[in-house]
Amino acid sequence: MHAPGPPPKKRLLRLRLNGRWREDAVAERDLLVDYLRDVAHLTGVKTGCDGGECGACTVLVDGEAVPSCITLAVRCEGRDVETIEGLAAQGRLSRLQRAFHEKLGTQCGFCTPGMIMAAEALLRRIPNPSDQEIRTALSGNLCRCTGYVKIIESVHAAAESAS
Repeated sequence: MHAPGPPPKKRLLRLRLNGRWREDAVAERDLLVDYLRDVAHLTGVKTGCDGGECGACTVLVDGEAVPSCITLAVRCEGRDVETIEGLAAQGRLSRLQRAFHEKLGTQCGFCTPGMIMAAEALLRRIPNPSDQEIRTALSGNLCRCTGYVKIIESVHAAAESAS
């Protein structure tokens, strides 16, 4: 039997999480999804495939949609990270959260946080996207419950509510 190796090397991670700066000790090999769920206790970030293929763990890093299951937490040093929990303001749902609820863009809900975060990144870049732009932006997010029609309608409704 092999003796266990040395404990993973840790370092201080400083990042802006949902608008607030924080510092935490993290192992250099910790994934962002694990940091968000286990250290920051933000469980809206879901673990799906563990390989960057399903989009359930999508968060925004400096405004870009990123799969947190293949992103090292230490790569976010000094950066702005946003999760689904950060979209609601003063207890009120964001326009995308509200649209997904009203237009039935949510089925089981597992993929919804990642879908909303990918859509949020899109709407910040393109306030009134076409169907194809929405499909492209959400192409890294898989839903096993729907045919995506209600999801696309939800993104359009959120875009319309902003104009």
